[in-house]
Amino acid sequence: MSMLHITVGPFTYTARLEEEKAPETCAAFRGLLPYHQKIIHARWSGEACWIPLGDFKLEVGYENHTSHPAPGEILFYPGGYSETEILFPYGACAFSSKLGQLAGNHFLTVVSGQEHLREMGEAVLWQGAHDITFASGE
Repeated sequence: MSMLHITVGPFTYTARLEEEKAPETCAAFRGLLPYHQKIIHARWSGEACWIPLGDFKLEVGYENHTSHPAPGEILFYPGGYSETEILFPYGACAFSSKLGQLAGNHFLTVVSGQEHLREMGEAVLWQGAHDITFASGE
């Protein structure tokens, strides 16, 4: 079981790569590590933050995709109807864009630090963009 460390501002998490259910997404994302971005609050999806990636392509299709991730179930949306993005839900979430409902690849699950998900989401909502880093946990 492979793990990643995620840091969002002052918050730290450990997340499991969902390699059996989303092998292509996990392998491609692992090739980006360490990965640094900015995370902002979602506009359409409810209690979630997102990393807008524009036209970036990870060259993966849909696998283990969902529109209703639980808190801490991180999705990669490979693009198509909306821009490419990573969605990081911290509460009730229905993944969507201004064009309607989307489905993203559930490729990471937060396994430690879950008790700080809501606090992180509210910090991003009220304080604005935060730095986020994904790094190998091995």
